[in-house]
Amino acid sequence: MKSTFTLLISLFAIFSSFAQEGEVRGRVFNKVNNEGIPFANVILLGTDYGTVTDIDGNYSISNIPPGFYNVRASFVGFRTKTEFDIQITLARAVRLDFSLIEEASDLSEVTVSADFSRSDETPISVRRLNTNEIERYPGGNRDISRVIQSLPGVASTSSFRNDIIIRGGAPNENKFFVDEIEVPVINHFATQGSSGGPVGILNVNLIRNVDVITGGFPADRMNSLSSFFEFTLKEGRKDKMFTQMTIGASEFTLSNEGPLGEKTTYLVSARRSYLQFLFRALGLPFLPTFNDFTIKTTTKINSKTELTFLAVGATGNFALNFDEPNNETELERENRLYLLENLPITSQWNYTTGLKLKRFRENGFWTFVLSRNMLNNRSFKYFQNDESDPANLTFDYVSQESENKFRAENSIFKKGFNLKYGVNYEFSRFFINSFDRFSFANEGLIIDVNDQTFFNSYGAFISGSKNFNNERLLISGGVRLDGSDFGKTASNPLNQISPRLSVSYQLKPQLFWTTNAGIYYQKPPYTSLGFRNNEGELVNQLNDIRFIQSTHFVTGIEKVIPEKSRRFSIEGFYKLYKDYPSSLLNGIALANLGADFGVIGNEPVISNAEGRAYGLEFLAQQRLYNNFYGIAAVTLVRSEFTNPNTEGFVPSAWDNGIIVSLTAGKRFGKNWEAGARWRFLRGLPYTPIDVATSSLIDVWNLRGQGILDFNQINALRLGEFHQLDIRIDKRYFFKKWNFNWYIDIENLYNFQADQPPLLFPERDVQGGLIVNPDDPSRYLTRLVNNPAGTIIPTIGIIVEF
Repeated sequence: MKSTFTLLISLFAIFSSFAQEGEVRGRVFNKVNNEGIPFANVILLGTDYGTVTDIDGNYSISNIPPGFYNVRASFVGFRTKTEFDIQITLARAVRLDFSLIEEASDLSEVTVSADFSRSDETPISVRRLNTNEIERYPGGNRDISRVIQSLPGVASTSSFRNDIIIRGGAPNENKFFVDEIEVPVINHFATQGSSGGPVGILNVNLIRNVDVITGGFPADRMNSLSSFFEFTLKEGRKDKMFTQMTIGASEFTLSNEGPLGEKTTYLVSARRSYLQFLFRALGLPFLPTFNDFTIKTTTKINSKTELTFLAVGATGNFALNFDEPNNETELERENRLYLLENLPITSQWNYTTGLKLKRFRENGFWTFVLSRNMLNNRSFKYFQNDESDPANLTFDYVSQESENKFRAENSIFKKGFNLKYGVNYEFSRFFINSFDRFSFANEGLIIDVNDQTFFNSYGAFISGSKNFNNERLLISGGVRLDGSDFGKTASNPLNQISPRLSVSYQLKPQLFWTTNAGIYYQKPPYTSLGFRNNEGELVNQLNDIRFIQSTHFVTGIEKVIPEKSRRFSIEGFYKLYKDYPSSLLNGIALANLGADFGVIGNEPVISNAEGRAYGLEFLAQQRLYNNFYGIAAVTLVRSEFTNPNTEGFVPSAWDNGIIVSLTAGKRFGKNWEAGARWRFLRGLPYTPIDVATSSLIDVWNLRGQGILDFNQINALRLGEFHQLDIRIDKRYFFKKWNFNWYIDIENLYNFQADQPPLLFPERDVQGGLIVNPDDPSRYLTRLVNNPAGTIIPTIGIIVEF
């Protein structure tokens, strides 16, 4: 096997010597009116390769050696723009378009660069990553949710889930847009009412770049308190078809692109997992299976009109593995039996479809977006997962969330002044069919509901920005109003007035001070909005459930060095939360929930919790320069919430305190590349288990697991977490195809992360539960440490042709 692999590598090296040269081509155009910019300069930084555009703004640069380049477009009177890490190969010409923004000032001493995603509308708290930065990320396994964890202010749980925790906010406070179309679910096996999930559904092969906005939100975005993710997908190839295949440790991915006539291009991607085979071979008690797809078409109806179609979907099934592995230790056996008795059988599917029409004119453009999305979640469980007796059923849950959305926006640009306004409307449906003895076991309640609820939501906004003092001073602001008929207070948009204001001043060339203040609103999860009791009443509507409010204050200094692709920044933030839903059953704010599988918010709640999160972020970023790149991010953060069961503010479930992420990589000769990432997080708080209640036979027979002691919310804290990931890539460029293999190792030194302990029942030799001889109403139980962590090596192959 080793000799065969060596022979293949040798053949690749020989074939590559016959390779021809690569090409990059595209269009440079005015972002405002889509008109081509003639005689613009396009250069490959650090090389002698470059050209100027023709009368229509088109350009082409040929005879380029394969590799990675930073490509810059510039023209007098427009802001310079650089696209980083562009891979040029022999198999296809790279299509690279540049949309340039006109300068507000004609004075040459004022310099503003678009290299690091500074914009007039969001001049603060914006980070950008492109497709190659995502793809090569150590430990990321080509998953955008994991890659985002390298940015400042972003934390994650130590488990294998993709929960994204930004500036001390809960995972459900993030919203995702793909080509300006909202995609609510971007992970397989997402927690309904929250977020997360173990695997992302977006294929990084299709992503051109992603902007992460963690503060100073633009007024045209709604329904989020912590961040917006703005994904931009590539456009399909215009000349001929191109295919990419990726084989990784857990899935096979196939993507294809090309033209559909003279005016339309397409992108399509499909992925099939084989993770269940690996898990069965390892003897794990659960077997996940997932599939996903992405489709995008772009039609240039004419020079002023573009139509984009997008479809994103995923399916996932979670089955149990009752096979008994060989050579199992007693602790491994106990843990396996515990999981087999407690994990529900789960299936989930979701999709988003949307149309975006953009109509340009001389001083701006209209944008119309029409979309539909749906999430179907099914989960059921029997006592000890024994389905032989129907009386063993503890819960059977089916729900659907569907949304139909329309948004219209008008963007107007004048020299030194921008104006945008728009409206949006949403019609949504929440269906639930739930039999539940599990969630309310210690209360002796049974929920049996089959019903559906319809909601209407509506909003409007206006925003603008203006440059002063020869473009050194930028003032931008806006206001939006949102309403929905899920509650009495929420139905009046005047109760959800959302103003925001940003001020940015250029102290010196490429040195900026920026500050922002804003009030933002987010709807509670549908699981809470549509919760009904056995009489069919919308309990939380009767409780006047409200929009969650968060007031943000952000300020920072940023230094950009465009000629070296370098950026330094420090930002301080303070967030105040109001009207957060809290559980009437458990006395805990829903902000403290969400980092586990299942459903969040499907219970009676009241909008009475408050919270605050504050801290400092430090960032040093080096994009590809002299074959080196890196990100160093350090965040100091506190996150605290009130709860009905506690007095005053207590640490939230997302109170990391300290977050450090160090990522660096180097490109070597002959297309070798190596990278590493090291993360450090202070341990998260957690709520201990109520052993006395949990061990009751009647409670355990329904729950099968420990019940938390909500009188001690987040009273304990886990140990510190740290992990090292590395990745090695090798690429080969041939005349008509490309080949890339990589080795990615997560948790290189096998760190065992601290997790909350589990409550195990004592068992006899047959596996039966032992009753406490001193108290026949209880089982014998004990708390067991639950460390998590293992070395995860991945070998992947990418073929493009």
